[in-house]
Amino acid sequence: MRVGWISYAPVKGMRLQSLERTELTKAGIPGDRAFLVVDSEGRMVNGKGAGPLISVVPTHDAEIGTLTLAFPDGGEVRAEIELGDPEDVAFFGLTLQARPLLGPLSSALSDFCGQELRLFAAPPNRPGADRGFEGAATILSYASLDRLREVAGADGEVDPRRFRMNFGVEGATPHQEDDWVRGRVRLGTALVRVEAHVGRCAVTTRNADTGVVDFKTLHHLAAYREDVESFEPLPFGVYGRVLEEGEVSVGDPVEPEG
Repeated sequence: MRVGWISYAPVKGMRLQSLERTELTKAGIPGDRAFLVVDSEGRMVNGKGAGPLISVVPTHDAEIGTLTLAFPDGGEVRAEIELGDPEDVAFFGLTLQARPLLGPLSSALSDFCGQELRLFAAPPNRPGADRGFEGAATILSYASLDRLREVAGADGEVDPRRFRMNFGVEGATPHQEDDWVRGRVRLGTALVRVEAHVGRCAVTTRNADTGVVDFKTLHHLAAYREDVESFEPLPFGVYGRVLEEGEVSVGDPVEPEG
């Protein structure tokens, strides 16, 4: 088995970016979910509640300290990263302290999405955004995508970007990653302890380029994955904690270690 893709999202909910190699740290891929989007009520939002976010392409240059948002109409807004004072943000049942981005980016995003939105820097104590250090790395096999395609009767491949996973695995059997839960797997020189399955929500029904709902992902998963024992419903792929930091490149071996 080998690493088939590496991806990350500079802004949670926006377009994924691809990498040929990365360092995998205890906090995950550097720059992954470095920023998040918050609504007028102070709640984190993603592509499930604001589909147009998926069509926005973010570029984060951490070295010079800028964030650029490219919109589907060809417009682009770039700004230096300047942070305001910490505020409470509601995040998956938690209340976390996060700092808002000052400048024009939030206004541009609000105008595009048609609702009041603000960009925040992700809380430093919450890497991986969704699950913290426990979910710093996410893994999905190509074979699982193929199995979903068969169940759905789809003509073409199921776009892996729908599932917003960090690492894709070539050469596995369908849902072989299920067997890794509570075990360890080496990706390149990094070692990950797989903690649990990733449960799926409606964001996976949206096209990974446009954000338009165009695939009955949850319906198809329920047809054959609903009874799989998991902490989160409709499991598809797994997440884990990084035990040993290291370098991961496309083509590197993927080796379960029990």
